[in-house]
Amino acid sequence: MGPHRMFGMTPWVRRLMVANLVVFLFQVTLFVSPAFLTTLQFAPLTAFRHPWTFVTYMFVHANLLHLAFNLLALFVFGPEVEERMGSGAFLRYYLLCGLGGAVFSLVLGWAFGQLSPVVGASAAIYGVLLAFAWAAPDAPIYVFLLPAPIPAKWLVTFIVAFSLVLALLPTSDGVAHLAHLGGFATGFLYLRAADWRLGRAERQLRRASEPSVLVHPGRAARASDAPKPPRRAARDPSQAEIDRVLDKISARGIDSLTPAERRFLAEMSRKMRDHT
Repeated sequence: MGPHRMFGMTPWVRRLMVANLVVFLFQVTLFVSPAFLTTLQFAPLTAFRHPWTFVTYMFVHANLLHLAFNLLALFVFGPEVEERMGSGAFLRYYLLCGLGGAVFSLVLGWAFGQLSPVVGASAAIYGVLLAFAWAAPDAPIYVFLLPAPIPAKWLVTFIVAFSLVLALLPTSDGVAHLAHLGGFATGFLYLRAADWRLGRAERQLRRASEPSVLVHPGRAARASDAPKPPRRAARDPSQAEIDRVLDKISARGIDSLTPAERRFLAEMSRKMRDHT
């Protein structure tokens, strides 16, 4: 069973939206001094003197429009991603993409001379957009003023390409495009690694399951020679669940697994490696 939705939002999507809203309200009411923003924003020139800014920059925004765009994207795409990943994995992924945006800005900022401070959740949001398109590349996305929906994969491709072009332009528009690209790149590496680990777990469990299937007919043949019909051995519940999950992958693909099934597959594979 996936994360429970409330008002259309899953638990961590709801909490992240509230956190961003609360910080912004503080920013425009109680803490209007520039020192508040300076303390929380990520500045490549002072990043190692203020290490907390690798995380805190994700929760402060330049203006209301900046906040509204990020929260709208989180509201639209975040619940599906959290339901697929599971709440804990979603939060880790979100923060990791945001952290990747800061690191990307730090490393490439020095290379390209773009050392302006960075604020906003956009890097983490880019990771969420990628995860949505990764799981449902052909899902139709309705964009304001466009007559027809756009497949998620093409929408994400356009957004990333647009950010890349703007990041390479010599003039600056004040937007942290390197951070956006860093969030996307971090999300890509994370998702590729997760798919690779899950695929490896599936292959290991299939190889382990095959011999047990071949032994059963022989057992049945020897049992038929006995004077009395033997009692049927109880089937290992773990093996039964492994067979069910593998059958589901064969029928509907590995992306159809729930977060619980993904964790089970990985755990059984780990136990098998440890036993071997």
